[in-house]
Amino acid sequence: MNTPSPTPSHVVVVGSFNVDHVWRCDALPVAGATIAGRYANGPGGKGFNQAIAAVRAGADTTFVCALGDDAGGRLARDLAAADGLALRVQASDEPTGTAGIYVDAHGRNTIVIGAGANAMLSADFVASQADVLTTAGVVLVQLESPADAVLAALQAARQQGATTLLNPAPANAATTTELLAHADVITPNETEFAALLARHLGERITADDVATLDGVTLHQHCRHLFPHGTVVVTLGATGVYVSHPEEALRGDARPHYRMAAEAATVVDTTGAGDAFNGALAASLAEASQASFADHVRFANRYAALSTERAGAALAMPLLSELRARFDTVAG
Repeated sequence: MNTPSPTPSHVVVVGSFNVDHVWRCDALPVAGATIAGRYANGPGGKGFNQAIAAVRAGADTTFVCALGDDAGGRLARDLAAADGLALRVQASDEPTGTAGIYVDAHGRNTIVIGAGANAMLSADFVASQADVLTTAGVVLVQLESPADAVLAALQAARQQGATTLLNPAPANAATTTELLAHADVITPNETEFAALLARHLGERITADDVATLDGVTLHQHCRHLFPHGTVVVTLGATGVYVSHPEEALRGDARPHYRMAAEAATVVDTTGAGDAFNGALAASLAEASQASFADHVRFANRYAALSTERAGAALAMPLLSELRARFDTVAG
């Protein structure tokens, strides 16, 4: 049997699809309160958001997921077809995933997830997608899917040397040392980074403290947590922090550095982290010879532009829009 040839510019995203139910309010609701809001619904889920970001940022992209036989599943298929996103779907008797999202006047949000079919994505089904996982240039995963399915994706990707990205989100999702061992790059936000330090090292710092730590101290935390790979901590309006092992700088001149956030007129930050991850995967796949800092800059700009629109998956910019705004791309 012939072994499929690797396709370095191909991105595979393994993860969740949700139908998002969004309420926009002046302030986020608190316990016992009834407040007025404006309602809308649309597609989301960390996996789907990141897959749409990757394909709109210019990469040939396949999305591996589980969907129910319902209106939400049909929505996912229709939207994927419209964007040229290839789907590999595990059919489920559970309803397609849902999310309830509240967004305040400052663009801050709180989110409640109903996993549904997403919780049914199996390691066996993911492993059966080896033809795309073992030939991809970059494989990107998150933690809204079962951990064994996520691990199966990372293990398959490693067989032919794909770059593996683990977005350890949401923060309350369990991460294991085995999951971390199979990732080349991890991309936590401040809350997720603090949770990883507590879970794996017993280090207790608050999410608010992460952005204020000096570079050397933050680098030390990153190296203790993830000694073999690159850590990219997304810091919202503060920007991004990058930490590499000394022996693997990925084309950068320094083992650690900060990159400021790009200016944006923020409407909604709901999908900003997913925009960053999808664009980072696309840039790594499409411009493999560029420095890692160039990839991060591309993703930073892409994420900034995504916040200027309401929504998650449908807020992801096209590559042409990014070029028009910043007159630059990674590839």
